[in-house]
Amino acid sequence: MSWTDERIDRLKELWSKGMTASQIADELGGVSRNAVIGKAHRLGLQSRPSPVKANEAAQPKAKPVPAAASAAEIAPADAPRKDPAPKPAPPPQQQPAAPAAAQPQPAPAQPQQPRIVSVGPGGFLRQGPGDQQAPIPPAPPRRLVPAKPSPEVADKTSLLDLNEKICKWPLGHPGEPDFHFCGAPANPGFPYCVEHCGVAYQAQLPRRDRRPPPPLPFGGPRIR
Repeated sequence: MSWTDERIDRLKELWSKGMTASQIADELGGVSRNAVIGKAHRLGLQSRPSPVKANEAAQPKAKPVPAAASAAEIAPADAPRKDPAPKPAPPPQQQPAAPAAAQPQPAPAQPQQPRIVSVGPGGFLRQGPGDQQAPIPPAPPRRLVPAKPSPEVADKTSLLDLNEKICKWPLGHPGEPDFHFCGAPANPGFPYCVEHCGVAYQAQLPRRDRRPPPPLPFGGPRIR
């Protein structure tokens, strides 16, 4: 449903009369209460206080009568006032006598139950749920004794002695007992000394000085 000019004028007229949104929706027909409220809000119509709060504010609240008010304050002014009779003093309260101190009675002796110990394999006694095992003393610290090198490599450079300043050229086979490394001062910028650098790095001959490779055996590979 679209809001025509006639329906908008009718909405403004009913809103100014103080009708509720539900009554306006019933009067216009085809709209809901929320649609009427939203259209009135967009038109900038003056908002009205809630009828529930207005009814509550219109009803005067009755003042509570204090419980300690005397009969003279509630009685009319023409009635003769009577002085209240004095109240008798309350009798003194007697304190209850203190009970005699209760003497603690000895607890009855419980019969000692037999202890059941389970024997495990090997003849050792298993620990029960109520038993407490004595703390186990800590083991003494072990002293790490370095292993003595074999006499074949006692004065030679081993794998643990390698660093950036010595030659790492291996001498011998790793499976042999006298396998070790060169250990000479390394050539700066290279992992080996000057002597072993000459073996590891060889200059490549010019192309004109290279020899052709030897022929393959049996005339070379067969071409199918």
